[in-house]
Amino acid sequence: MPPDADLARSVRLDGLAVRRYRHERGWSPRDLVVAIEEACFNASGLRRTLTPNQIQAIEEREERITYDELLLLADGLACDPSDLIAEGEMSSRRRGRPH
Repeated sequence: MPPDADLARSVRLDGLAVRRYRHERGWSPRDLVVAIEEACFNASGLRRTLTPNQIQAIEEREERITYDELLLLADGLACDPSDLIAEGEMSSRRRGRPH
């Protein structure tokens, strides 16, 4: 599978983990939006971020996002992306693939 396809693949996050990381920093969802944009700009020179609505959907409904968006979120929270993925999410994907 091409690298771009991996980045477009969706993943379910642990909404409580995302909220916990945000609260540990004392940030509102809008503060996190700004932190994501700043981290992305510092890393790539691009201004990309998530919306407050996306962050709310992740935290409250564990809405799926692309792996690329997961990387943005993890950079904004200064954590490892794997710390934000819902338990069992990656193992369930492996079982669904042909051997």
